[in-house]
Amino acid sequence: MQAKKRKISNGKQETGRFVPGPTFLSAEQKAALRETAEKVATPGKGITACDEGPATIGGRFEAVGVENSEEVRRQYRQMLFTADGCENYLSAAILDPETLYQKSDDGILFPELLTQRGIVPGCKPHLKIYELPGTNGDTVMQGLDSLAVRAKEYYDAGARFAKWRSPLVINMENGCPTDLAIKANMQDLARYALICQSEGLMPIVEPDVSLTGTHTLEQAVDINIKIQSELFKAMIDHGVYMPGTTLKPNIINPGKSCPVDYTVEEIAEANIYVLEQSFPVAMPGANFLSGGQTLEQGAARLSAMNKIKGKGPWNLSFSWSQAIQLPLLELCRGKGSLQLEEMSKLYVDELKIASAAALGEHEWAKGDGDHSAK
Repeated sequence: MQAKKRKISNGKQETGRFVPGPTFLSAEQKAALRETAEKVATPGKGITACDEGPATIGGRFEAVGVENSEEVRRQYRQMLFTADGCENYLSAAILDPETLYQKSDDGILFPELLTQRGIVPGCKPHLKIYELPGTNGDTVMQGLDSLAVRAKEYYDAGARFAKWRSPLVINMENGCPTDLAIKANMQDLARYALICQSEGLMPIVEPDVSLTGTHTLEQAVDINIKIQSELFKAMIDHGVYMPGTTLKPNIINPGKSCPVDYTVEEIAEANIYVLEQSFPVAMPGANFLSGGQTLEQGAARLSAMNKIKGKGPWNLSFSWSQAIQLPLLELCRGKGSLQLEEMSKLYVDELKIASAAALGEHEWAKGDGDHSAK
């Protein structure tokens, strides 16, 4: 029996094949979202996260004596996108909306420049944090009401993905995060993902659990499983197209003030265990945030994860900001300006380490990645 033909948007005919996924997206839209997610999950490559707002990046500049102006921010981000060889280690770059509309010295918009280098450009669409009353300090992120309009604008400006951060803090004494905060944040992430996909942006979902606290690794595992399982259920309930999404989780660690010692191998095992409990195999990869870890700590833990990944099919890589950028800015301390040439060289050296960790090939120094009781 001959397959039934159907029309698609360009007027051509194609056979009526089953295309899995939600019906609110066309086959072409699903293919584009999946292609972006798979590009982000390129083995050995990761994300440079440079989506800090002007005030946040400005605080880092001022701490080392560098002027915080739009032009200085532009020059700095340009270095992150054009450093010689960075494209060998980067699959994507997360931009602040300001950066999305800035141009290189050659007059090329940054999203176009990144695309030319094989680096997928994306944008941060969330707004400000709001504290949930009655939760002892739990928070949610604002910005959903106007998200569809901004997502369309960012897509038209050249972005092909978005990243939404939902920050949570483990505080065993205060009972945080509360069930209310977990549910509210994960529902928001699911709704954000749905809106982004409807506007053509591949959503990166980021449940960001802080490293602060006294909780043990075992407690962190329990809470992170609860958070991630709530997230993926909410995404499925909302009808999110899972192959066209990316996870950006924290590396699961004991709290910084935890009185128990753990090796890097134990921390890696905990992270793989959490992923195995609920991370959908439909999603191609996870890009871990650094969340206050140094490059040495994050690289050791990521490499250890990839060495023991076991049966997990996902690409496990990095999406690092402070771990990579703070050492670059230290090169400027006391000099009054950006040291772009030196910064560029160090940046690529750091990306090489991160890339090796994403492949499970980084060999760390003894003690790197361990948690030692303070």
